[in-house]
Amino acid sequence: MKIISLVPSITETLFDFGLTADEVIGRTKFCIHPLDLVRNVEIIGGTKNLNIEKIKSLKPDLIIANKEENEKLQVEELMKDFKVWVTDIETLEDNQDFISELGKLLNKEISAQDFNQKINSVFNDIKVSSPKKIAYLIWKNPYMSVGSDTFINEVLQKSGFENLFKNRKRYPEISMEELKEADLIFLSSEPFPFQQKHIDELQKQMPTKEIILVDGEAFSWFGTHLMKVDNYLKDLSLKYSV
Repeated sequence: MKIISLVPSITETLFDFGLTADEVIGRTKFCIHPLDLVRNVEIIGGTKNLNIEKIKSLKPDLIIANKEENEKLQVEELMKDFKVWVTDIETLEDNQDFISELGKLLNKEISAQDFNQKINSVFNDIKVSSPKKIAYLIWKNPYMSVGSDTFINEVLQKSGFENLFKNRKRYPEISMEELKEADLIFLSSEPFPFQQKHIDELQKQMPTKEIILVDGEAFSWFGTHLMKVDNYLKDLSLKYSV
């Protein structure tokens, strides 16, 4: 089966299942893991700016997309000529189902079970009695955070934190006054590449607030990536949630 992946975390998951560059024949420019394998795969544009003609020329048997990551009109265009699987993952249960379904598709059910067990063990070991309120920032100018119907919110919650904006939806714009209500502020490495200078900017306005940089991939990449950040999430929880 020749597969094109339109999402970085899906590309990584396919290779974790043991597929080769002869089977994963197309990926986005943002698909960076695993580096030694993705470098041999054709780039078909960005997640939201696909090169439709190039995808057509590759003649895939299956295209795997994501409801949030990819543009609806482009996905619908591809559906006219190809089989397209549009994933929709907001919770860890959704993620488990995705891995299980992919395992069946690839005739690798045992691998899927193993991946899911490893991911479940990451969060089963995290126990917090009084979670801190976290403002998780994904964008600057304007500042934007995450609502309850996002995968990031789910990972935050399972990691022992309380999302300050859990009563909001999707990716709300937030004010400086709202940020002051947080016990702790996480600046994500993606999609906006927050750096130390951005901590310094916020710290001037909120000198007593604890602000840290966090690995955006650990919170937003679904699929098998979660089993690789177990120590990171556990350490973060242990250090900042109590």
